Amino acid sequence: MSFIHRTVLLDEAVEALAIIPDGIYVDGTFGRGGHSRLILSKLGPNGRLIGFDKDLQAIAEANTITDPRFTIVHEGFAGLAQALDDLGVSQIDGVLLDLGVSSPQLDDGSRGFSFRFDAPLDMRMDTTRGMTAAQWINSADVKEIAEVVRDYGEERFAKQVATAIVAGRDIEPITTTRQLAALVAKAVRTREPGQDPATRTFQAVRIFINRELEELSLILPQALARLKPGGRLSVIAFHSLEDRIVKQFMQHASKSHMPDRLPLRASEMPVPPLRIIGKPIRASDEEVAANPRARSAILRVAERTEAAL
Repeated sequence: MSFIHRTVLLDEAVEALAIIPDGIYVDGTFGRGGHSRLILSKLGPNGRLIGFDKDLQAIAEANTITDPRFTIVHEGFAGLAQALDDLGVSQIDGVLLDLGVSSPQLDDGSRGFSFRFDAPLDMRMDTTRGMTAAQWINSADVKEIAEVVRDYGEERFAKQVATAIVAGRDIEPITTTRQLAALVAKAVRTREPGQDPATRTFQAVRIFINRELEELSLILPQALARLKPGGRLSVIAFHSLEDRIVKQFMQHASKSHMPDRLPLRASEMPVPPLRIIGKPIRASDEEVAANPRARSAILRVAERTEAAL
């Protein structure tokens, strides 16, 4: 079945890479290839693009690209350094990350990402490995569930949600999205207008199952280490937890860090390895009107300096 995917901040994220025709670039989240195809259109004959994705449907889409300048890797972007070594690539000119879940993953009810459909509770981006959401929900203790829902979903009723889940599974195993959504709805007493009570819990479980924040924390220093001077890091985040990690990483890497009271002139301060480029970019009103999922998107960009790590 075909699902429409609207690439958020397509032009802005690719433009931020400041692509050079003969450069080597990484699309860490291929998805359905919107960013990758635009990058390829800007590369010369000697340019190269390496895409990463864990999702088998994304890999299938990537395999329809026959351009010899393009390579797809069936792996999460946290495996960047090892994959580049395997491909004989030591340095790159840019990395683009479009974080979170893609529209086809949400719109395909069989994947179990959305409570809009009654489907097996899977939620894995890579269905070839790892524990499903149902397996975790039916085995984790109430404390662990509460911590995940609180920390990854920013759900203030996390304890009540966890208690409801454990009580529900004592009656029958929780195996479908509708079962989980119904249990959460009974536990969440209030919610923002227009938001389903299960929204935060589903987000939390998805992030936990796919180790999304851990992988993001792993990719950023790897990307910095592999970027050539002048190379760009372009990252689109969709919720506060992701954006906080990206923002803090870029801010930390763009400042000089010296011991206190060390007598140095300003001109003697070491140059930090990153330079933040411009202000964060958000989707235009026109893009949000055409694609409501773009509402929360925020793009941050940084450039590698000449400084040694």
